[in-house]
Amino acid sequence: MLIYLCGAIEYSPDHGKAWRAEVTRLLHELGHEVYDPALDEQKDLTDHEVREFRAWKHSDLPRFQQTIRKIIQYDLDWVEEKCDAIVAYWDDYSTKGAGTQGELTVAYRRGLPVYLVTDKPAEQISGWVLGCASHIFPNFEALRHFLSLRRKPAAVTA
Repeated sequence: MLIYLCGAIEYSPDHGKAWRAEVTRLLHELGHEVYDPALDEQKDLTDHEVREFRAWKHSDLPRFQQTIRKIIQYDLDWVEEKCDAIVAYWDDYSTKGAGTQGELTVAYRRGLPVYLVTDKPAEQISGWVLGCASHIFPNFEALRHFLSLRRKPAAVTA
C-alpha cells in the first residue's frame, strides 16, 4: 500500500519532518510505501521557486500564488491518482493551515482510508476533519497496532 503523509508543513517549526520520519519507519517496517510531501520540496518547481517562494508570500503575492498553486496541484495529484491511503497527523500546527484539510477532503471523496492520528479530544477538532477520517488514533503506536493486525492472514478454522 502506498501511503501519503498528511499534516502541517507551513506552520510547523520543523516543517512536519520529525513525525513524518517516525511514521515512515513504522510504515516501512509494516511493508508499506510512503510518499512524504515534506521531503519532496522540489515537486515540479524550478530551483529558483523552491528557494524563493516562501519570501514571495510577503514580497510578491501574485508570484507566490502562482507557485503555491503548482504545489497544491502536485500534492492533490498524489492524493487523487497515486496513493492508497492517508496517514494524517492533526496537531496545533495543522489548524493554522489549509492543505491538510484539502488533502483529507480529496481522500474522503475518493473513498481512501484516512488514518487520523491526534492526541486532541474530538471536541477540539473540526467536524469536517473528523468526518473525513475513517479511523482515529491517539498516537502512532495505536496506528501501528491497527495496521499490523490488518496485515495478518485470517485464521483458518477446521
